[in-house]
Amino acid sequence: MKIASFRLALVLATLLLLGAGIFVDRAFADTTYFPVPSASTTRNDGNDVGLIVPILVTDPDGELKYLHAPMLIHNSYLGVRGTYNMFKYDPGGRQTRFQASITERIERKLVFSYLDPALADGRYTFTVGAAFFKNATSRFFGISQQTLEADETNYTAREVRANWKFGIYLNEVTQLALSQRYRDVQVQTGGARGVPQLLDTSLRSTAGVDGASILGSRISFHYDTRDNLTSPTVGTQITAYAELNNNFSNSERPIYGRYEVDIKKMFPSESKKMILVVRGNLQMTQGFEVPFYEKSSLGGQNNMRGYGVDRFIDDNLVVLNIEQRIHVLRTRVANVMAEFEIAPFVDMGKVFNTFNNRQFRDYVVTPGIGFRALVRPGTVGRIDYGFSEEGGAVYAGLDYPF
Repeated sequence: MKIASFRLALVLATLLLLGAGIFVDRAFADTTYFPVPSASTTRNDGNDVGLIVPILVTDPDGELKYLHAPMLIHNSYLGVRGTYNMFKYDPGGRQTRFQASITERIERKLVFSYLDPALADGRYTFTVGAAFFKNATSRFFGISQQTLEADETNYTAREVRANWKFGIYLNEVTQLALSQRYRDVQVQTGGARGVPQLLDTSLRSTAGVDGASILGSRISFHYDTRDNLTSPTVGTQITAYAELNNNFSNSERPIYGRYEVDIKKMFPSESKKMILVVRGNLQMTQGFEVPFYEKSSLGGQNNMRGYGVDRFIDDNLVVLNIEQRIHVLRTRVANVMAEFEIAPFVDMGKVFNTFNNRQFRDYVVTPGIGFRALVRPGTVGRIDYGFSEEGGAVYAGLDYPF
């Protein structure tokens, strides 16, 4: 590692640990931390090696109140990355999340979100969030499922996002919501070495490469009988929305629509040691000159885990995910009870531009296996490996994939 990289690593490590200490509330009974080595490789992001230091803050009753997760990672494309994650859990299911990240080359990230699922004695729900980031390993292969692996290009997605959502409960499990989102995107030179740059190829003429400023207004329907928002074991969740978008960067054809139906169902065993999860997702995009990053996308940690993010892009998408979550161990880690799962899965889906034909052909299928660690009710850590004909992918996250 270069001297500059080593110095940056020391500075970042010091700031991350100090930052975590600032946010620890001394009024709580126990604060524990334990270093966890981290190593991963993904199709788009390259190889990561480093250290995560989860810091768990519990109240006198043993309930988790804060999770701090400073991370120091070396990425094979971008160099040293320092990240600080903070999750705050309050009564009534309220959650606050903050993330800050800086990388030696190109990438930056600031994310904030706040969720109150039971506002005004449970009559309403409210969410607000904002983010700024540069993702230097974004990929674009072109439009349609017939794109080849050789069509791969790289770019940096520089984005500013903001969103709010207000929902009204019709009953205990049914909600109608109004929301808006703002998304400003600039396509810049990427940071993945050895991959052609999008701005230097014929794909340069694709809608959205010149940037976009998008305001979307959405109406949503939610039906949710799950027993927990973060780590559920039983129930059904149905989400459907219709969204009207205005791209202020396109003066001729600025309006387009996006629609989605997402259904999840859990089938637990009597002991809940095994939980079969089935998820179906349908997405549609209607309009002209829709930016490519606003279309339906197949690939990534939430729908097709054997491929990199945005491997296949088109107007419409259909996905079926089947996952068997198997409880293997429950034990005390530091001062909290942790549970561990393995989760074999199969993901299958396709993108397409018309519903007129071939709806039961050309599906992409990726089997795989997941490993999960949980501190109920509010924390899930996971690693998923999905296999594909392009070599497969590994994803890590702090939530379930669906």
